[in-house]
Amino acid sequence: MRGFAVGLSMLTLGSIRSGLVRRVKAHLTGELEAKVNDSLLLLGRMASWRVRSLEVISSLHDAEFKVFSQWGEDGIIDWLIERANIPPHLHTFVEFGVENYKEANTRFLLQNRNWRGLVMDGNPALTEFLKRDNVFWRHDLTAKVAFVTRENINDLLVESGFLGEIGLLSVDLDGNDYWVWEAITAIRPLICICEHNAVFGDVWPVSIPYDPGFVRTPPLLYFGASIAALRSLAAKKGYRFLGTNSDAVNAFFVREDYAPRFEHALLNTVALPSRFRESRDASWQNSYVGGLERFQLISGLPVVNTETGQALPLGQLAPVYSDDWLRRFAGAGSNENLAEEDRQRSH
Repeated sequence: MRGFAVGLSMLTLGSIRSGLVRRVKAHLTGELEAKVNDSLLLLGRMASWRVRSLEVISSLHDAEFKVFSQWGEDGIIDWLIERANIPPHLHTFVEFGVENYKEANTRFLLQNRNWRGLVMDGNPALTEFLKRDNVFWRHDLTAKVAFVTRENINDLLVESGFLGEIGLLSVDLDGNDYWVWEAITAIRPLICICEHNAVFGDVWPVSIPYDPGFVRTPPLLYFGASIAALRSLAAKKGYRFLGTNSDAVNAFFVREDYAPRFEHALLNTVALPSRFRESRDASWQNSYVGGLERFQLISGLPVVNTETGQALPLGQLAPVYSDDWLRRFAGAGSNENLAEEDRQRSH
C-alpha cells in the first residue's frame, strides 16, 4: 500500500510538474512573441516615417516595406494613405482572406495608425486565435468566420456594421477574387487592393469561372484573375489603377475622386510579372516551377473572359504575355518564342 501511495504521489507530482512546464513555456512563448511584435512595430514605424516623407515616387515599389504583410504591401499602403489624406471618420478597413491574421495587409495599418477594421476568413479558429492575440483587445477589430462568396459578401458586411464609405478594402481569396469584388455594393472604399494571378498574363481580361465552393489545390497556380481583368473591373467601379507591388501579387487602386491626389506624386503605374515559385506537387511539396513553365502546368484549365463571358482553356489564348512581360522572364524573348515552344511540345 505504501509503495502504491508513493507511486501515486510521484504520478501526481509528475502531472503537476508537466502542467507547470506547459504553462511556463506558454507564458515565455507569449512574452517572446509580444517582444518580437513590439520590435517589428518599432522598425515598421521607423520605415513609415521615411515613406511618409516621400512626396514623389517613381512607382509604388519605392514605398515598399514589410512588417506584417506577405510582401511589401505595408509600405505601399502607408504611403497611399499619407498621400490620400483620408479624413478621420473614414479610418476603417475591411480585409478578407486573412487566415489567422498574423500575416495580413492591414495588421500594420491597425497597429501603426489605429484604424478600425473588419477581418474575415473561412478559418474556424480565427476568432479564438485573435482572442489570444493582444491586438484584439488593444484595437477596434471585428472578426467574422465565413467562407466569402459573391452571394453572401454584402450581407456579411452589413451584419458586421460596415456600410458606405470606408478607407480601404483588401481582397485576397485565392480564388473568386474578381467575382466577389464585382459583387460588392455595401461599401465604397477609397483604396482597393486585390490579389491577381500573374501566371494568367497581362493581355487578356480573364478569371477562373465562378464557383462558390472553389478551393485552391496543387499546383496552386490556378486561381483568381489576370491584372487586365482587375483593371477593367476597377474602371467600371470607378477606380484608377496605381500599380502592383514588385513581387506582382497585389494590385492597388484608388477611387477616381481621390485619384488627382496622386497625379503628380506617382510618376509611373507599373504592373509586373511574378517570379516567385510557389507551385506544389500532388503531395503539397514545393516543386519550384518558375517562369513560363507555370503557364504550361495550367494551360488546359478553363478561364472566362470577363468582358465577353466566353469560357475556353487558358492555353487557347494567344498571346498571353506582352513582350515587356516576356522580356522580364529569365530566358524569354518574345511571344513568337513562346508560340514556337508550344508547337514543339505538341509534336
